[in-house]
Amino acid sequence: MTMAYTNSKLVAYTKLSPNHSGARTHSIDRITPHCVVGQCTAEGLGDWFAKSSTKASSNYGIDRDGRVGMYVEEKNRSWCSSSSANDQRAVTIECASDTSEPYAFRDVVYQKLITLCIDICRRNGKNKLIWFGDKDKTLNYSPKSGEMILTVHRWFANKSCPGNWMYARMGDLATKVTAQLGGSTEQKTEEQIKTGGTQASSLKDLSEADVIKKVGALFTADMKKSGILASVSLAQFILESGYGKSELAQNANNCFGMKKSLSGNTWAGSAWDGKSVYTKQTKEQNADGSYVTITADFRKYPCMEDSIADHSAYLLGAMNGSKQRYTGLKGCTDYKKAVQIIKDGGYATSHSYVSNLCSIIERWNLTQYDAAEAAPSAPAADAWYRVRKSWGDAASQVGAFKVLDNAKACADEHPGTYVFDPDGVKIYTPKSSVAVPFLVRVSINDLNIRKGPGTNFGKTGKYTGIGVFTIVEVADGQGSSSGWGRLKSGAGWCSLDYCQKI
Repeated sequence: MTMAYTNSKLVAYTKLSPNHSGARTHSIDRITPHCVVGQCTAEGLGDWFAKSSTKASSNYGIDRDGRVGMYVEEKNRSWCSSSSANDQRAVTIECASDTSEPYAFRDVVYQKLITLCIDICRRNGKNKLIWFGDKDKTLNYSPKSGEMILTVHRWFANKSCPGNWMYARMGDLATKVTAQLGGSTEQKTEEQIKTGGTQASSLKDLSEADVIKKVGALFTADMKKSGILASVSLAQFILESGYGKSELAQNANNCFGMKKSLSGNTWAGSAWDGKSVYTKQTKEQNADGSYVTITADFRKYPCMEDSIADHSAYLLGAMNGSKQRYTGLKGCTDYKKAVQIIKDGGYATSHSYVSNLCSIIERWNLTQYDAAEAAPSAPAADAWYRVRKSWGDAASQVGAFKVLDNAKACADEHPGTYVFDPDGVKIYTPKSSVAVPFLVRVSINDLNIRKGPGTNFGKTGKYTGIGVFTIVEVADGQGSSSGWGRLKSGAGWCSLDYCQKI
C-alpha cells in the first residue's frame, strides 16, 4: 500500500542527503530526538550529512538558533538511530547541543523541538505523543491510530544520545505536545500498560510530574532532611508508589489526599491495628540465594517528610550483625553508587532494581534536588585531594593532600593546575589559573546571562547580545566545558563556550 507523506513547513533550510534507504516500509508512529553534540548551524549539519562518507542522516535538524533544516524527506527512512526498524517508522530530529554531558540544548532549540513535534503529529494524524521511559515496554507497544511514541537512540546503541539533559525532559516534551494537540496528557504507567487502564480518578488533576514536583519541594525546604541523596529517596518513592505496595508509597500518597498509587493500585499492606505501629512480612534474599521471611514493625506518619526521614534513617542505621548493612551510603554523592549500595545490602531482590531506579532518576532529572540537599561529607581517612593539570595526567601532579585547604593553596601556587577529589572530580579552580580581566567576542544574539557559574544557577532573563565584553573572573561550572566568565558590567555570568577570547 502506498502511503502519503508530507514535510514540515517549519523548514528554513533544505539540503537533501544521499544517506537514506528510500521509501519507508512502515507508517510513521514514532519520533526520535537526538543530540548533535555540537552547537551546529542548519547549513553545517546539511554539509555533514551531504557527504557519503558520513553514512548518517536525519529527517530534520534544529540548529543552535532554532532554525529547522530538512535532510531526508519524511517519506524516506533516514540513517539515524542505529536501528533500521526504528528509523523505518520514526521521524528523526538532530538537535544542536553542548559538546559534553548532559549535552544540554538551548531553550530556543527545545521550544522549536516542541513545535516541530506538534507539526509532525498533526500532519500524520496523531493527537497524542507518548513517552513510556522504558525500552522494552515501548518497543513492544502497538500504538493506536492517534498515538505517536517517543524513542531514543541510546536504546539501540552504546550512546548517551539524546544526552541526559534531553532524556530527563522526554516526559515534559510528550506532555506539552499532547496538550497542544488537544489529546489527553496522561502518561501511561507500567500497570496502565498491562491493564489498558488510566490514572485513578482519586488523583484528581495532579499529573505524575506535578506530584514529583511537590515531593521534591520537601527536600529543598528547611524541614526534614532525607539523610541520603534526595534523588535516591525520590526515586524510591516513585518506583514504589508505582506498585502501590510499600509503606513509604502509602503514606506519601495519603499526604496528598491520595488513596491510590500513581498506577491506580490500592494499598495492599497489612491492616492497621489502631496502635502506633503495624506489622508487615517481607522476604529478603540471603547471599546463598535462599530467602528468609522477616516480620518488621512500621510506623504510620502524620506527614510525608516524616515517612521519608524514617525510611532514610533505616537505610543509614540498619545493621547486619555488628556491621552496617549499607556501609558507604552516608555522604555518598554519586546516585549510581548509592543505589548499588542499597541493592547490595539486600534492600531489593529484583535484579533490575539498580537500572530501574537510575532510569527514574535520569528520566525526571531528580539530581536537581541533590544540589540543595546534600551537604559535603568528610573524605575517608585514606582519601587524598590531588593537585594536577588534569585527572588523566598523573605525571602533572604537583601534590596530594588530606586537607582540602592545603590542596587549594598548592593549586594557587601552580598556575594551570586544579584540585581533584578522590573520585577524580575537579572541585577547585584557582583564580590564578586564568589571567583576568580579558576581552571576549560574542557572535550570537541569545547567549544567556546566569546568576552564577553554571546551568544549575538561574537565568537572569537577559542576554549578552552580539558584541565585545570584559570578563573579570573565570570559574568552572555545570554545562560549560570552557568555564564561565563573570561580566564586568555586573550583569552575571556567561558560558565561555560561546565566547571568542580576543
